[in-house]
Amino acid sequence: MCGIAGTYRWPDGKAVTDRLTDVLAHRGPDGAGRYGHAAGDGEVQLGHRRLAIIDLSGTGAQPMVSDGLALTYNGELYNAPELRAELESGGVRFRGTSDTEVVLEAWRRWGTDCLPRLRGMFAFGIFDERTGELVLVRDQLGIKPLFLVRRGGGLMFASELKALAAATGGSLEVDHAALVASLLYYWVPDSRCALRGAEKLPPGSWLRCRPDGRVERGRYWNLKDVAAEGRDRALSGELPDLAAVVEESTRRHLLSDVPVATFLSGGLDSSYLTALAARDRPGISAYTIGFRAEDAKFEAMPDDLRYARQVAAQFGVDLHEIEIAPNVLDLLPRMTYHLDEPIGDPAAINTFLICQAAREAGVKVMLSGMGADELFAGYRKHLANVLALRYQRVPRPLRRGLSAAVDRLPVASARRGYRSVRFAKRFLSFADLPQETAFRRSYTMYDQDELLALINPDLAATVDDVLTEHADVYEDNDLDDFVNRMCLGDSRMFLPGLNLAYTDRSSMAASTEVRVPYVDVEVVRAAFAVPGNRKIVGRQGKAVLKEAATSVLPKEIVYRPKGLFSAPLRAWMSRDLAPLVREVVNDGVLVRSGFLRRDALARMVAEDAAGQRDFSKHLWHVLTLEYWYREATSGSGQSTRPAA
Repeated sequence: MCGIAGTYRWPDGKAVTDRLTDVLAHRGPDGAGRYGHAAGDGEVQLGHRRLAIIDLSGTGAQPMVSDGLALTYNGELYNAPELRAELESGGVRFRGTSDTEVVLEAWRRWGTDCLPRLRGMFAFGIFDERTGELVLVRDQLGIKPLFLVRRGGGLMFASELKALAAATGGSLEVDHAALVASLLYYWVPDSRCALRGAEKLPPGSWLRCRPDGRVERGRYWNLKDVAAEGRDRALSGELPDLAAVVEESTRRHLLSDVPVATFLSGGLDSSYLTALAARDRPGISAYTIGFRAEDAKFEAMPDDLRYARQVAAQFGVDLHEIEIAPNVLDLLPRMTYHLDEPIGDPAAINTFLICQAAREAGVKVMLSGMGADELFAGYRKHLANVLALRYQRVPRPLRRGLSAAVDRLPVASARRGYRSVRFAKRFLSFADLPQETAFRRSYTMYDQDELLALINPDLAATVDDVLTEHADVYEDNDLDDFVNRMCLGDSRMFLPGLNLAYTDRSSMAASTEVRVPYVDVEVVRAAFAVPGNRKIVGRQGKAVLKEAATSVLPKEIVYRPKGLFSAPLRAWMSRDLAPLVREVVNDGVLVRSGFLRRDALARMVAEDAAGQRDFSKHLWHVLTLEYWYREATSGSGQSTRPAA
């Protein structure tokens, strides 16, 4: 796991690449390197910051150069041993034991045909000295990031957007359309970028730059096709052995020359992975979090710690407990910087603090249960949308009466919040809507009218674009299984846009690698071969994964109520952050620039304070957006005037 950067036919490419690489220092404190070579009428420069995980010796250093190929690589290849053996049988002689060298030699042997064979998480740039071509590649599911900027016939790329912003001297302007999308979702979709002129290489794709200025793009893996193949397998009655697939993926994700630990929330996903990992690595360490008692009570949060302790005791895991009582006023701008784009999920703070504690204890690699909810319909929104289809059969007058009654209920008192009321209000906000609209509304922040009331009127057309984009992604398949359509939509948007993005950026801010065994090509293939009625059974989400986990975990862990890898936002908003919220609403740069409307924000604050509605998540995202916007527009000569 590392930071990669480079330029191709870019003015002053050597100095620019050094600047890019310096900004990425936190991603790779174990070493740095740069490579340069002529490329047509210009040059290529590749930079690298190393976090040494496999082959800690100098033979794993990067950029790696061998017989006319140069590679800067970020990631881990979990089937490297098999590919190495195959290449060796064909006469390849390896200098070291790194997976980087396996990628380089696989490319030499098969070119882009090697890409579907790579099983892991990765982003890399590879240059061929003979042809003068540079190819950029991103893994199948978008686990690892790769940002790029193209100008004329030149290009620069990096693992983080902030590196490109720094290297271009602030000339990348804010993309207000992307910020509108971030308000809707509380994250920026992977298809968009918060700075205009920059872009993200899509998952499962490659981009080839030629010395004559031509650029070619290709896709080597498509999640939509995998879902269709899974449907066909399910129709033929070919159901996967999910327990075997998850166990095999977990075992592969333990491949490392340094200690590996796990996240352990006490929920199903992390408990299952931790139990499986403990079989291979007895005494493995795990990290879990708790909150100040008064915050947890106010938020009505479940007690996850006792379940984490139970799993640790049963499987001989060395459990480290971290109580999160952060100084959020200090952490907020720091996290906003590291997250690169406005991401309003406070789970990013949890991830950073856990990784920081693990790193201080000498741990470089962590396993996370990320991805299981998206693939196996484990979120409340999945069950809620299925229940909504049943709710729509209730006579309309009864639905109207219920909605009016729930609308009058408070979501909080002065001392505590009422989770059941929050959930009921949320459910009724989308339960009557058509499938795609209901699914979007079940996990986004605003309906169309609310979003239009919040932003500059000049950006109204952008709202339509953002909503249309969601509908296009959701409808872009021929699945007739509602549950798997939701899982596919989540895996294409929610997973890379939010969860994988904040996991990568928060963990790398602490110089720690997080691996995600559920977000594995073989687990994904198995997941979409399971029909939706095996994922949601009755009121049980993730039913098929729970069934698989019962062979390892006790039932009280498997079937416990779903926990939340989140933070006590309502407590923070009403206490720690209340003065900051008032400042941002009254005199924040987003309000002064005209991007957000002061009156709409003030209404949200008032309704939240009165306990009428729960806007804590919305206001947290406004704070993250405010800090991001300040940084993006300060001292750069950029205009802060919104543009449609």
